[in-house]
Amino acid sequence: MKLAARIGQVTPSLTLAIDAKAKAMKRDGIDICSFSAGEPDFDTPEHIKNAAIEALKSGKTRYGPAAGEPQLRAAIAQKLQTDNQLSLQAENVVVTNGGKHSLFNIFLALVDPGDEVIIPAPFWVSYPEMVKLAGGTPVILPTTAESGYKITPEQLRSAITPQTKILVMNSPSNPTGMVYSPAEIRAIADVVVEKDILVVSDEIYEKLLYDGAEHLSIGAASPEAFARTIISNGFAKAYAMTGWRLGYAASGSPELIKAVTTLQSQSTSNVCTFAQFGAIAALEGSQDCVAHMLSAFTERRQAIYDMINAIPGLSCVKPNGAFYMFINIRQLGMSSLEFCDALLSEQQVALIPGIAFGADDHVRASYATDMTTIERGMERIATFVKSRL
Repeated sequence: MKLAARIGQVTPSLTLAIDAKAKAMKRDGIDICSFSAGEPDFDTPEHIKNAAIEALKSGKTRYGPAAGEPQLRAAIAQKLQTDNQLSLQAENVVVTNGGKHSLFNIFLALVDPGDEVIIPAPFWVSYPEMVKLAGGTPVILPTTAESGYKITPEQLRSAITPQTKILVMNSPSNPTGMVYSPAEIRAIADVVVEKDILVVSDEIYEKLLYDGAEHLSIGAASPEAFARTIISNGFAKAYAMTGWRLGYAASGSPELIKAVTTLQSQSTSNVCTFAQFGAIAALEGSQDCVAHMLSAFTERRQAIYDMINAIPGLSCVKPNGAFYMFINIRQLGMSSLEFCDALLSEQQVALIPGIAFGADDHVRASYATDMTTIERGMERIATFVKSRL
């Protein structure tokens, strides 16, 4: 069977592949310390589950609007107005099957063959692949630990060509955990406006911030930036709702919202109806659950940061957001894939190779796991690294 040429351009997700391998080993009775998946280890809060259960019991089991339940779209718009200072209404929102799906829809709706999409590296694994599937060309803009894994306005300006259509922003970042300050966001926004390009802002980790870090949506930087910004967000990370597959896209452009809705109507139809009522409860209910999880992540972040930097041969920059450590393995003289394969085989610890994120001299560790796993896993990593030095 001859497959479509586009499939040959796409690389399977290494994060999902390694997570699946680690879970298979665990099912076989092997004691695995997994730092692979970007998935909170907490259960979804009870009030969110109960709202979905009640919706299910009350018959919310039928097809719904392709753009999402009106009550949820309104709740998301209210959240964007209140939390992010974005003047968006319910009609500016499309509910999607997870944050990933919102990004896929956005790129399909905007990108034509020949269009360039600027992606700062290290990047989330799916950005370049989605751009390729849409027929566009990913343009990778590298950063370093010294720059805090952030691009500068000058870097962005020099990378823009007549073919540039979109800049992808992800702050807080997966995999680095870096957060652009409000001043840095405004400076990037000035270039976006000056060069008249669009920006897709992935804000899925916006509620996971540390040490006084502040999240500013680039769409709130100025009215001109707002007109060029498309928001992608979801419920997976802040509310421990990864398996619920609930996200959204938001934009002040009626044409884009209509286009995304049309795409969705011909691909997935509506998002699971009763699950959307859980999302309404997440937004409109108490936010104590978010604070509780953030408190635990804060403790884990400090612990794993200290442990990693105490291992000779490893180093990492302290992140200000999300729940990842991006570990520099350059001193070991190994590729990230070699490192992760050997570590999983010899010490039963699962990390994600940095090559998946555009940085082959790094590996990613998710600290969305319990302290016992963190302590045991770091001991095993220390043993492994010592054997390689």
